[in-house]
Amino acid sequence: MIKYNPKSWASLIFDVYSRYVFKSLLPLILFMGVFSTAYVAIVVDLTQLHYESTIQFHSIIGVMLGLFLVFRINTAYDRWWEGRKLWGKLVNDTRYLAIKINNILPVDRTADREFFIDMIANIAFATKEHLRDSILVSELSLPDETLRNNVISSTHRPNKLADALFERTNQLYKDQIIDGYQLYILDKELKGFVDMIGGCERIKTTPIPFSFSMFIKKFLFIYSLTLPVSFAWQFGYWTTPIVILTFYFLVSVELISEEIEDPFGEDINDLPLDEICFKIKKNVEEIMLKN
Repeated sequence: MIKYNPKSWASLIFDVYSRYVFKSLLPLILFMGVFSTAYVAIVVDLTQLHYESTIQFHSIIGVMLGLFLVFRINTAYDRWWEGRKLWGKLVNDTRYLAIKINNILPVDRTADREFFIDMIANIAFATKEHLRDSILVSELSLPDETLRNNVISSTHRPNKLADALFERTNQLYKDQIIDGYQLYILDKELKGFVDMIGGCERIKTTPIPFSFSMFIKKFLFIYSLTLPVSFAWQFGYWTTPIVILTFYFLVSVELISEEIEDPFGEDINDLPLDEICFKIKKNVEEIMLKN
């Protein structure tokens, strides 16, 4: 995720991200430039096929296209923001669970304390990698060889870790280290982990409907492709930069929407999941090692 100063106009206008978007769209921009120039050369210079301007028609269609793009970017941003809220909830749940366990567990239960310190942070790291379809396990702290093998061999590692957390908590209850009420108040955060993972999976596995994505891309392409028809006779070869600039702005919105609608990856504008995971690990260690 890009960190920036929203009040610095100069840095935003000349930021390298603009060049990244331009580079991504360069093949299409070149095509639109060549097509527009060829259209003006053939229709205006070669055949001199004069006709009435269609600017009014494109203005009306442009309003409709603008509404589509507003809906598109809002839908993508809602998914991005929902993902951020879910990860914010995970941060809060891990902190609160660490605080509860730190005050419930006796100081001399060193092995149990170390287990919860590792496993609470593991939930965050495993969820991050699960959402990125990654099999990376080097960030996980799994000192128990049996548990390590079970987690590595599982198809859903966050679930396996959440199960191990609850199993250890339930064992503390069976061993009468904690009572029924304490087990009950710990259950809220343990359940919250599973709810958070499910919410993120809902965002990741439910893209916007195919028909909508297909239609808006066709709409953008056809609209841009017909722009030279409106501008050729009025602007001549100035039609080419006008079409390129219009195409760049319109398609950039769609490109950004594609990037942020799946906020759990490693694109420039995706959520800073690595940073959040290490923050969770640091917070949990600070809370539970303070004694």
